[in-house]
Amino acid sequence: GHRIVHGGERFTESVVIDDNVIDAIEECITLAPLHNPAGLAGINACKKLLPNVPMVAVFDTSFHQTLPEKAYIYQLPYKYYEDYKIRKYGFHGISHRYIAGRIAEITGRNDLKVINCHLGQGASICAIDSGKSMDTSMGLTPLAGIPMATRCGDIDPAIIPYIMKRDNLGPEDIEEILNKQSGAWGVSGVSSDFKDVEDGYSMGDQRSMLTLESQAYKIAQYIGQYIISLGGLDVVTFAGGVGENGIDARIRICKYLEPFGVKLDLDKNNIRGKEACISADDSKVKLYVVPTNEELMIAKDTFELISK
Repeated sequence: GHRIVHGGERFTESVVIDDNVIDAIEECITLAPLHNPAGLAGINACKKLLPNVPMVAVFDTSFHQTLPEKAYIYQLPYKYYEDYKIRKYGFHGISHRYIAGRIAEITGRNDLKVINCHLGQGASICAIDSGKSMDTSMGLTPLAGIPMATRCGDIDPAIIPYIMKRDNLGPEDIEEILNKQSGAWGVSGVSSDFKDVEDGYSMGDQRSMLTLESQAYKIAQYIGQYIISLGGLDVVTFAGGVGENGIDARIRICKYLEPFGVKLDLDKNNIRGKEACISADDSKVKLYVVPTNEELMIAKDTFELISK
């Protein structure tokens, strides 16, 4: 089983790899120039070493192919969607799909309105209704959405040509800044590792504090948006390295959600890397930590497809 970051609009589910699938992944290289070539390298290496072993492609984008058109379209001239397929695709779909299934198992309900916060070096928020993705924070690329370890997340697009003109930068330069020099690393100046930034926060470093408070604020804003997208909210889940282990990060986020009847139980929240309900008994919205398992999803999809 191969994790492939970008499947474009072609793939709504995992597929057995053949020459047509490889061609389609190659066509998506323009949408994921850093990730898809690496995925293809893995496929080609396996074909050479294990020529008679069936392989499966599991796409990060496929879970989000249920987004309604109003959620994925950008308000650009429509020709850019028609000609270049510029739209919101979303990522971390394998993780979001696992959480959607796991929370249904935990609660015994398949009709929940869930907002999953996949928080780590890369991070995205996903609005899930009855197991289907209805909106998500990443866009055409994984750069969009909430600020991450080295990625800026959403910014005013006019900032890009402004900086390029002022510093005489080219497209590759600005891509490097937005993807690898921004986010927690760019604002804090401490590290791209959230553990180090948390240490700076606890020691009163002002830029570390600004970094983490700003991130929590923007995560909470996305959750607020997605309550509108879902028409309500039953559960908020936290996954990913920071989501699963960030005790203080969860506190910072949840304090903004109190107007929606969200109450965090501080004692229950005092866990790292364990599956647990962390909401207060009288919280109107349930809060869960659910460690994600993308490898399991890839293995299950692969087994099911090659067993047919």
